[in-house]
Amino acid sequence: MLLIHVQKITPRVSYTFKQICKRILGLNVDLTSKIETFIAHEGPKLSYGKQPLGKELYFQSADLLFEHGLNDLDIQVFDWEETKCFFEVKHKDSALPFDIFAATFYLLTRYEEYLPHVKDAMGRFPATESIAYTHDFLHDPVVDIWSYKFKEVLLEKYPDIMFQEKKFTIIPVISVHQTFVYKNKGILRSVGGGLRDLWRLRLDKLGDRIKVLIGLKKDPYNTFDFIIKLQKNKRRKAKVLFGLGDYSNYEKNVGYNRPQHQTVIKHIADYMDVGLKASYEAVCDLLVLKKEKLRIETILNRRLRYTMCSFFKIKLPEAYRNFIELEVGEDYSMGYSKYSGFRAGTCSPFMFYDLDYEVQTPLIVNSFCYVNLGTKNDVSDSLSAKKEIIDYIEKVKKVNGVFIPIFSNVSLSDLEQQPFWKSILEFIWNIEDEK
Repeated sequence: MLLIHVQKITPRVSYTFKQICKRILGLNVDLTSKIETFIAHEGPKLSYGKQPLGKELYFQSADLLFEHGLNDLDIQVFDWEETKCFFEVKHKDSALPFDIFAATFYLLTRYEEYLPHVKDAMGRFPATESIAYTHDFLHDPVVDIWSYKFKEVLLEKYPDIMFQEKKFTIIPVISVHQTFVYKNKGILRSVGGGLRDLWRLRLDKLGDRIKVLIGLKKDPYNTFDFIIKLQKNKRRKAKVLFGLGDYSNYEKNVGYNRPQHQTVIKHIADYMDVGLKASYEAVCDLLVLKKEKLRIETILNRRLRYTMCSFFKIKLPEAYRNFIELEVGEDYSMGYSKYSGFRAGTCSPFMFYDLDYEVQTPLIVNSFCYVNLGTKNDVSDSLSAKKEIIDYIEKVKKVNGVFIPIFSNVSLSDLEQQPFWKSILEFIWNIEDEK
């Protein structure tokens, strides 16, 4: 047990120390504001504050974990060893040159997303507005890197301290925006789609459409047998998240109540975890979200645990509050659609902290760092995609984190003329976890 002295135990302090020490490093911690208790403790201990108490292991604090609400912070990023950091501290006795805890809290809570910023066309926080993109550390899980630096400092002072080490894991996530491209669309949509193909002289697609509709060919977007085969060959904690929103400008899936649609969802659920891809409208509308949650629960005959926001539109804090209101357990939206990297600066799951209410919530946030956005079909793109994935895997392995790639069933289809995505997903699936 590591004892930590702080002048005041705030919800921010408790949240941050538990994330770094317990969830990332596997070390039990206790907090105290009583000097007598701290002095009497004979095990490993440290102090966190403006000044050290004596000659103990000391980490100088910034103000962030002792504040309430939001403030316009002056963030100065600087290089340190092989990484970058901010919230620099100047005390000569501080074990680190920056406040690792304040910096971690800032990134995990998505503090910057609460502050005024320019949204993109879909109302999302753009990667280009983030401190990580601006200062070129978006591609590194800096929170985990900092945590392991903190571990080195602890071991130097207390060589016998015990850590329950995590294991590197991979969780592939399949996002299903459209379960079928031709089947189960209804007469009007099928006829309209056929006429559109004919008008644009897309005769190959028209031929495919007709073959699928008369049962001579499998629907190209129904790539689930391939995914199930991967799961059978090597069991993973894979997730398949289905969109069940009503048809709209953003949602194009077939009706949730069509028997063949429900059959596919149930079949997938026999082999891996199935969840909900909350529609664009549901992300910030509790009543719509509740309706979609009921749909997936009725199909699966079990409670919804896993979610993702369509187009990764996380409007904070409303979107996550709605998930919490409906008792959703885990979210897989924490990342950017147009940029790879670590949106929250971490490759470890963390609890959502509501900055407005100053409270840690029960919602587990899973941060992905790679989403396949293949737009070309040549060998160089296949090789560059594979190289990028390998680079991320190596970074996540170094800190025993969780590598979460997100793939679309659409990009895995032959219709998209991007066959290399199947081989890349297969490559990821078969990578060995750390023993």
